[in-house]
Amino acid sequence: MTAPIFSNHGCRLNAYETKAMEELAASAGLDNTVVINTCAVTAEAVRKARQDIRKLRRSHPAAKLIVTGCAAQTEPDTFANMEEVDAVIGNTEKMQASTWAGLAGDFGTEPVQVDDIMSVTETAGHLIDGFGTRSRAYVQVQNGCDHRCTFCIIPYGRGNSRSVPAGVVVDQIKRLVDRGFNEVVLTGVDLTSWGADLPSEPKLGDLVIRILKLVPDLPRLRISSIDSIEVDEALMQAIATEARLMPHLHLSLQHGDDLILKRMKRRHLRDNAIRFAQEARRLRPDMTFGADIIAGFPTETEAHFANSLKLVEDCDLTWLHVFPYSPRPGTPAARMPQVHGGAIKERAAQLRAAGARQVARHLSAQVGRTHQVLMENPHMGRTAQFTETTFRTPQPEGQIVTAKIANHTETQLQV
Repeated sequence: MTAPIFSNHGCRLNAYETKAMEELAASAGLDNTVVINTCAVTAEAVRKARQDIRKLRRSHPAAKLIVTGCAAQTEPDTFANMEEVDAVIGNTEKMQASTWAGLAGDFGTEPVQVDDIMSVTETAGHLIDGFGTRSRAYVQVQNGCDHRCTFCIIPYGRGNSRSVPAGVVVDQIKRLVDRGFNEVVLTGVDLTSWGADLPSEPKLGDLVIRILKLVPDLPRLRISSIDSIEVDEALMQAIATEARLMPHLHLSLQHGDDLILKRMKRRHLRDNAIRFAQEARRLRPDMTFGADIIAGFPTETEAHFANSLKLVEDCDLTWLHVFPYSPRPGTPAARMPQVHGGAIKERAAQLRAAGARQVARHLSAQVGRTHQVLMENPHMGRTAQFTETTFRTPQPEGQIVTAKIANHTETQLQV
């Protein structure tokens, strides 16, 4: 008997669910199986998934090969028609114990098990007690998205927004703290929509405050990517007053020009993003920001792009995730007038260069300062601002250590 092999593509939430599937497959006794958890965020992501499927089939010719994840949900026939694939499992089905029991018991079940994701009303965030390194655990508190940005296929892979009840989240985090985790990261597809489908419609800030109050032994709480226009007053209060809430926010900005933001069907404008960044830093002076920015969105002119480039400094962004736009079949943006590929590549390079300058400025400002660093391995940890920090002398993995910054490289602080 050989344990199943899992290959994960895409976001942190996918990684969380891959860990859950590993546990479900183990409980079902599944063996000699390869599982690919796909991403659908871009056409390139789907291409990479197909490439991985072919590679894994060559490496494991006798194994059962199962494809799941967002790309499997949005275009099951694409994968079902691949000769390398034995079964295609939807995003709902992959989180059900019965699915894995069926695959382990009799592989003669339906080769394509993909139901209507829009009919799902619950999320399976309670299935596992987080995942991650010995130092940091990730906890899914939300899934799906009710918004329809013109470039994004993800709502059709994840369904509508569903929230894990606060009590379930708190109990899960208590168990993680009892197991020795010093940091918990809250994750979701559209994290700031958490609570909208729950009784009394609580906000993400309410959840954060409740966690910090009811789990006093949790040293560090971090929240992953957020939509700044949806941030509520309670979350701003937590940013201002809760030292255990880490001063690092990753913002889903996407662009810096109002016309392009409207064509993206985003809910914020340029000034909204700038005001939020300024207010968050006023409340928490040590706050750092990451951001997602798309280069070369359809109809983007040089003037539009200049506004996006300038946003990096106007919001004082540090950690950029730059996405060169590629048309995603099935989205409205794919039908808009496209920007030439060469221009997209050049604009993405300019954004990355701006990001590198911001990182250099941030790193330089930390020299001589003292930070609390959570060790991910004996020689590397991260500050509260999520900055990688290296140590010559080994430190205890998973522990928070006090360190004075002596120097830095292009990407890391050095003790």
